[in-house]
Amino acid sequence: MIKSIGAALLAALFLFGTVLSVKAQDVTLTSRDSKVELSGMLLGFDGEFYRLATDYGELTIDGSGVLCDGPGCPDLQDYVAELSISGASTLGAVVMPALIESFAQKNDYLTEREEGDDLGTFTYLIRRADDGKLAARFRFRVTNTDEGFADLLADEADIVMSLREIRPDERVRARETGMGDMTGINRSRVLALDAIVPVVSGTNPVRGISPADLAQVLAGHITNWKALGGPDVPIDLHLPDDASGLGQAIVDQLLRPTSLETFTQTAMRHPTPEALAEAVASDTFALGLTSYADRGGTQALMLTGACGFSMEASRRTIKTEDYPLTAPMFLYFPARRLPQLAREFLAFTREPAAQIVIRRSGFVDQTPEEIAVEEQGNRFTNAIAQAGGEITLGELQRMTSTLVPMARLSTSFRFEAGSIRLDAQSRSNVQQLARALEVGQYDARSLLFVGFSDGNGAAEANREIALRRADAVRRAVSEAAVTANLERVDLGVDAFGEAMPMACDDSSWGRQANRRVEVWVR
Repeated sequence: MIKSIGAALLAALFLFGTVLSVKAQDVTLTSRDSKVELSGMLLGFDGEFYRLATDYGELTIDGSGVLCDGPGCPDLQDYVAELSISGASTLGAVVMPALIESFAQKNDYLTEREEGDDLGTFTYLIRRADDGKLAARFRFRVTNTDEGFADLLADEADIVMSLREIRPDERVRARETGMGDMTGINRSRVLALDAIVPVVSGTNPVRGISPADLAQVLAGHITNWKALGGPDVPIDLHLPDDASGLGQAIVDQLLRPTSLETFTQTAMRHPTPEALAEAVASDTFALGLTSYADRGGTQALMLTGACGFSMEASRRTIKTEDYPLTAPMFLYFPARRLPQLAREFLAFTREPAAQIVIRRSGFVDQTPEEIAVEEQGNRFTNAIAQAGGEITLGELQRMTSTLVPMARLSTSFRFEAGSIRLDAQSRSNVQQLARALEVGQYDARSLLFVGFSDGNGAAEANREIALRRADAVRRAVSEAAVTANLERVDLGVDAFGEAMPMACDDSSWGRQANRRVEVWVR
C-alpha cells in the first residue's frame, strides 16, 4: 500500500503505460527516501522501468527512483532483455534474422540461434562480445499476419511482423486492451517494400492486364484468356493462402476498390509463394498473384490502362509508388516501453546498413535514390502527348524548365483512396526524409516538393489542390525533422496539377497514382 502520497511526487514517479511482460509476482517498490511505498503484482521490467498491477490500476515506475523488495524483483546486475516477435513468415524467415545478425555484428554482440520445440519458433540469444554475458533473448513465432496480431492482442508478442496494414477491428481491440492507437505515429514501421504482381508462365502470350480486369478475374467474372487478349482457353487462377498477409492485401487493394468482396472458389490456393511460382511457371494458361520478391521463374505482367499507359513492377517503381499495387512490410508495436536493446535494434532497421541487408534479402529497401531526367523513361513524353485543352504549352514549358535541371528523388508521397491522409509507405517516407535532413544529407542543396493531381475537374483547381498537398507534405517533413538545421537546406514547393499523369484517370488505381507529391533535388 501507499504510506504517503504527494501529488507532485506521484506525477514524477508514476508514468502510465505498459512495458514488456515477465512472470508476474508480488513486489514492493519503495522510493529511495522511504516516503513512498507501493505494492502490487510485477507485470514487467525492461531494464529501466517497472510495470505494476496495483489497486490504482496499471502503473509504470522509473526504476532509478525506487528499491525493489520481494520474490519477483529482477536481478539488476544480470538483467536480460526479453522481446517476443510474431507474425508473417516472409519477414521472420529471412529478413528479421539477417537484420538481428547485422545489428549484433555492428554493436559488438554475438548471436546464437536456438530452434524451438514448435514449428516456426526459434530464439536469438544475444551476448556481449567482451564477456559473453547474455544481454537479450529475441523470441520468434513465425506463422502469418493474422496470428501475429492475435498474439499481440493476447499480450503474447511485443512486435508484429505484418504484410498488410492493421485492420479496423484489430485497431479497436488494441485500443480497448490499452495498447494505444496502432495507426498512430511511432506505432508501426515500414521495414521493407514489396508489391503485388500478376504473373504468368514465360510461354503465355499475354504481357499486360488492367487492374480492373485483374479484379474481375479474381472475382470469377472473367474466366477465359480470350477476354484478356489471349487464346480461347480457361484461366487457371493461383493465389496465396487467404489467411496470409499477402492474400489479405490482395483483397484490400484489388477487390474492395471495385466493391468486390470474395474470390472465385475455383482458384488454387498455395501455402507458400515458392509453390505458387512453381505451379504458374509450369502452366502456360495459369495466372497467379504473388509478391514481387517471390515471383521466381514466372513472367510478371505489366499493369495497363485504356488510355495507353502501362507500368511494370521494378525496384524503382516500387520505391516511388509509381507502380500502384505496392505492399509495404510492417513492424507493429504497442504503446509500451520496450527494453533499451530492443529500441536500439528498431532504430538500426532505419539505418543505411540495414537497407543493404534488406536489399540482399531480396526485398526493396527504402534508401533514397536520385533519378536524373534522362533515366525517367517516357514521363515527359507522356506529358506532352496528354497536353491540350487546359494544359497549355506555357505550363509544360514551366514544368520542363523547373524540373529538367534537377533530379527526382525516389522518395514520393501518395494518399489513401478518398482521403487527404498519406498512405503507409508515404508516412514512412516522411520519417526517412526527416532523418536525412537531421543528419545533414541535403545541406547546401535545394529540395522541391512538387504536387501533381488527377485530371478530374478544372486544371487550375487541380493545380491549387496539388500545391496545398505539396505544402502539407513539406510541413510534415519539417516538423518531423526535429533536430535538423533547416537553414542549411532550401525546402520549396510547386505544383503542376494534371500536367504529368502516371496512369489513366478512368480507374481508382490510376487516379490514386496520379495524385502524388514528388521530391526533386539539386
